[in-house]
Amino acid sequence: MSKNLSKPILYLITRGATTEATSRESPEFQAVVLQIKAATAAEIEFVQIREKKLRARVLFELADVAVTITQRSSTRILINDRADIAAETGAHGVHLTTQSLDAGVIRKTFGDELLIGVSTHSEEEARQAYGGGANFIVFGPIFPTHSKEQFGPPQGLQKLSAVSGKLAGFPVLALGGVSQINAQQCLEAGASGVAGIGLFSDPASLGKVATAIRESGEGVAR
Repeated sequence: MSKNLSKPILYLITRGATTEATSRESPEFQAVVLQIKAATAAEIEFVQIREKKLRARVLFELADVAVTITQRSSTRILINDRADIAAETGAHGVHLTTQSLDAGVIRKTFGDELLIGVSTHSEEEARQAYGGGANFIVFGPIFPTHSKEQFGPPQGLQKLSAVSGKLAGFPVLALGGVSQINAQQCLEAGASGVAGIGLFSDPASLGKVATAIRESGEGVAR
């Protein structure tokens, strides 16, 4: 990962509202495009295209559009799980889940240029991602959230602090129930930044949300 990234790192995850029936002309496809444009304008560091139900061809088209939008900007595009589509479209990287191939396999196959982010839900998973060649991890859920109930009880700020401390210097992004109100707590616990779906879901307010979180992190010791 670039050493020039300033903290807090902001990581937008798309909502996953597209379906197998979605085409380039569909409203939900265009909604993702609008969100990526807003994220680019707000200088969000990373956008994960997490549209799991899209057909491969349509996902390729969406990734291609996203790469075009973010050219000559500081925003990086990552494709959920599909390193092949990321590489073919010129996207910056791939985001891996607990069901994906290991980061080490992706790194060996696609080389050092591809950014690799990994979702983790325990200290062990965090260490495995770090050792496997990931560029950063997303760790959570930190706070209670319905969408992450399948991963068990929230990790909490204490575990976030422990993982961030043990992987000192390695970017750990907090995910799960993160809001404008509690984002500063995550940064104070040692997170390099925050990730979210709902947090960045409204293109109209995305710029204000990003500014508020950045300002909340100004007083956090580095």
